[in-house]
Parts: sequence; C-alpha cells; structure tokens
Amino acid sequence: MLDEKQVLQTLEQTLREFARRHRNISAVFFRHCERIRPIIEAMQIDYEAMSLDRKMLIGSYCTMEYAIESAAIFNPSIVEDFDQTGLEVGEKRVIISFRATGEGHISSIVFRRAILDRDNNLHIMKIGNHIDQAEIEHKTLFNKERFLTKLYEMHTTDKYIAQIMQDLPEEFEFAVLKNMLIEALKDPLIREERKVALEEILWLANSFYDLQFKHDSDITERVIFPISDSESRGIEDARFVRFTDDNGSVRVMATYTAYNGHTILPKLISTEDFYSFRVMPLHGEGAQNKNLALFPRKIKGKYAMLARIDGVNNYIMYSDRVTQWNTPVLLQKPKFTWELTQIGNCGSPLWTEEGWLVITHGVGTMRRYCIGASLFDLDDPSKEIGRLTEPLLSPLEDEREGYVPNVVYSCGAIIHNNSLILPYAVSDYCSTYAVVDMVELLDALKKSK
Repeated sequence: MLDEKQVLQTLEQTLREFARRHRNISAVFFRHCERIRPIIEAMQIDYEAMSLDRKMLIGSYCTMEYAIESAAIFNPSIVEDFDQTGLEVGEKRVIISFRATGEGHISSIVFRRAILDRDNNLHIMKIGNHIDQAEIEHKTLFNKERFLTKLYEMHTTDKYIAQIMQDLPEEFEFAVLKNMLIEALKDPLIREERKVALEEILWLANSFYDLQFKHDSDITERVIFPISDSESRGIEDARFVRFTDDNGSVRVMATYTAYNGHTILPKLISTEDFYSFRVMPLHGEGAQNKNLALFPRKIKGKYAMLARIDGVNNYIMYSDRVTQWNTPVLLQKPKFTWELTQIGNCGSPLWTEEGWLVITHGVGTMRRYCIGASLFDLDDPSKEIGRLTEPLLSPLEDEREGYVPNVVYSCGAIIHNNSLILPYAVSDYCSTYAVVDMVELLDALKKSK
C-alpha cells in the first residue's frame, strides 16, 4: 500500500543502517521476499510487476539479525589445518570449532583459525566482519529400507510410518515424500500423535544435505547454523577429527547432536576444505545418544567410534560404514568419586606410540564436570592400559561461575611439540586451553594400572 516514494525512502534508511554490517544484504532481501511469493500472489498481487525496490523492502521486513555468540562460545575442538605452508619450525596452523549459543538457546558451529608456535602459545587470527550464509542442497534420492530403519530407531509410531511409506518404491525421491507429508499435515482434524509422527518423518528426510560457502568468505564467517527441522533447537558439541583413510586420503569429520526440542539425532558432517560440508544422520543401535567420537583412522580395516549410548558409560564400536553403528561394547564404567554420575569422551582418541589417548569427562557431586584421561591398546582399543585416578583438569574457583556453573569440557584435542593441546570450555560461557606435557601424562597413565 506504500507509494514508490515511501518504498524508496524506507529502503534507503534500512540500507544506510545495515548495508555495511552484511555482505550483499540486497541479495538476502530478495531471497527472503521470494520465500513469501506464494503469500503475496495469494493476495491477488502481480509479483512480477512489483518494483525491485519494493521486493527488497518486503524482504527486509522478513529479515532479522541474530547474535550467534551472545550467550556463550564453548565446547571447543581443535584439528590441524589442511594448509601448513609458510610456517616456521615448531609451528602448526590449526582450526578450532566452537559451539556458539545465542538468543533462545539455539546453538551453531563457528570456527577460528590459529597458529600454535614452538612454545605452544596460541595466536588466533583476526575475525571476519560478516557472516556467510551457505547454499543448501538436500539429498534427492533415498533408500526405503535404510530410511525405515532409522525411523524405527527414532521410535516413530509404526502405524503412521506404514501409512505414509507403503506406497513408495524401494528408491524414492525427496520431493515425492515431502509433498505427501505436507498434504497429510494440512488436515485440520489431524490428531497430535499423527502430526508428531509425520513431522519426524519429514525432518529425517530434511536431515541429509550439503552446505556450500562462498570462497571469498573467511573461515570465521562460515557459520553452520541449524538448517533442517531436526536441528531447529540447535547443533550441539561437534567433535571434529582429521581422519586419514587407508588409501592416504584425508578429510575432516565431526559427529554432533541435532536437537529439535523433543528428539535428538546424532549426525555426521564431513569436509575436505571447510568450504563444502556434507551432513547426514548416523544409523544403528549405537547411534542413539550424545557423545559419539570417531577414531582418526580405521582399526583393522574398520571405522571405530566411542559412544555413551546409555548416558552413563563409555562404549566402543566398529563398522564398515561411517554412518552405520551397531553392537556397542562396554569400554569404561564410572570408577572414581569425581565421575560417578557419568563418564564420557572429550573428543576423538589421539594416536601415540604408547597407545590411544582418550580424554574423558566425568560428572561428580553437585554436577561438577572434570576432565580425565585414559590410554588404550593401539591394535585393540577395548584393552585399557591406564586411567588417571584423579582429574587432569578441574574447574578453578574463578572458572566455576558461568552459563552452566562448575564445568570444564572439551570436544577434541591435538598433540603438538610433544604436548597435549587441550582446548576447553569454562562453565559453558567461554573457552580457553591447557598444555600438558605428554611424557609426564603417558608416564602417569602407564603407572596407574
């Protein structure tokens, strides 16, 4: 109802205040206007006849800024960067991931690039000024049998699965299933139980996708924000690991927990350059809870994974497929007073000549989180060589207060200059790192038995 002069004036005011805060904000406005095109056309308005300025202004009314780290930046993991050129002896370029939490307790994954020097000082590179929104491409073809298996693992109500899936072929297209579900959800008399089941089927299908960030974006500007319905309430605790396959190829992978407010879904993300990411759910009886951590290489030709499927104990499992996890085997139970509530991993195991070093977390009295360490056999990680009787790291007095009090927690460490570089969260509101001498640590672990 605004005339063109009002449109232009309001748009200019908006761009004057926000254009320098965002890269190519006009494209964002056009994209957001396009998303509500069906609503506009339902109002008997000729969308094509509208001026570009009017479309941009409409898009600006459908846009808001979101402060991704306003509440917390925590639960870090660290991996070696793909590019190690231009460094001095004893230096290593690393990429650190964080769980960033903003308004409404919605979590996303953010990155920082840094250099560890020969003295293990961490030099964080400058942070970019903008956030890059990734292009999203959903998986288009599904295997019916595998899709049904995951639905049963999620405990989606059987009768509603059968009603929707029975008419689909063994290989079906995403668009066909999505249209069937959307039509079924339009029923004004739909029962709540059926509505929840259909929504779960839809968000599982939405959970397979690829992300592509622009090559002119800095890594600090590439935010993996909740995309699918399965992640609508956040992406939690990504455990990144540099994985080397048997053929020598290298990629970075991470397990994380998708949460939609009432159901969690363990997922895997994979990248070879930190520009393109592939996201997919994990399947199997071993992919049922939080705290999954992938080994950095195969063991006897199989992928290996740590897990805490019962919320209390550490488990280990092996698989021919990186997304399929079954037959978890009990690895560790809480033993010491500082971990009697639960024990879990703090990221992927680290290879050493003495064995697999696993950094653990333990929860004790007053829900206090501490960090411990264990050592396992290289050829058979189910065999424990040693385990620290006391915490490696406990919350200091000045680290106790925060978003979630009395917590130190990590999602992944590396070894550099014969030292353990352990980034960790401080009471879930900020992050720092510790340096531990590997000779001392391994000696203590071997003497602990």
